[in-house]
Amino acid sequence: MVNLTPTELERYSRQMMLPNFGELAQKRLKSATVLVTGVGGLGGTAALYLAVAGVGRLILVRGGDLRLDDMNRQVLMTDDWVGKPRVFKAQETLQAINPDVQIEAVHDYITPENVDSLVQSADMALDCAHNFTERNLLNEACVRWRKPMVEAAMDGMEAYLTTIIPGVTPCLSCLFPEKPDWDRRGFSVIGAVSGTLACLTALEAVKLITGFSQPLLSQLLTIDFTRMEFAKRRSQRDRSCAVCGNNAPWRYVQSQDMETTSMGTRD
Repeated sequence: MVNLTPTELERYSRQMMLPNFGELAQKRLKSATVLVTGVGGLGGTAALYLAVAGVGRLILVRGGDLRLDDMNRQVLMTDDWVGKPRVFKAQETLQAINPDVQIEAVHDYITPENVDSLVQSADMALDCAHNFTERNLLNEACVRWRKPMVEAAMDGMEAYLTTIIPGVTPCLSCLFPEKPDWDRRGFSVIGAVSGTLACLTALEAVKLITGFSQPLLSQLLTIDFTRMEFAKRRSQRDRSCAVCGNNAPWRYVQSQDMETTSMGTRD
């Protein structure tokens, strides 16, 4: 396992004080590679908290340029960057905040052509894309390659969050066989809503990587920010699911080194 430098020991000293965390959990964070899709108000803010927590390598995936109406929530951006590819500004900002973290930027959306290579290059994924086309592709690839995925989405004042372990928990297709109508680009959003969900998303990833606390496994956290109501709902795998069910097309072609358990259980 990797060692921590004196600078890193000082930088992360406060979180290493947590019960069941310590230096071992911090080394697990440093050893991890996390794929973050949809680097906007949700994915960008989640990436920020993973960077300051000390995740060793972040792969940021987001196509398109920054728009002025992104600026109410995308905290990695600056006004002078409007009209330019946002993913490169996200990379620049995160690298300036924590130079000890390796940040890679992919100026593209999740597509059938790139999803497998991206998922294979990471230990886990954060699904923060703005549409379910990308979410479905990422979910399928994570199931195919047995990679954990933190699933987070919001629309207006509503949000949901869960952690998916292929073969253990329901996948996205189990949870939403019929997808919510949250695919439009002009969705309403207050920055604090996407930011709050992003913090919870990053915390789920930290729990999953380190094993210091229990993530939301087979539990769907739903949030109504209008009423500040948080609820956990038990979820079940659909054995007939076309993505992760018993007859899924890639079920019998998994490579031997694919894991089905939480990253935090590894030595």
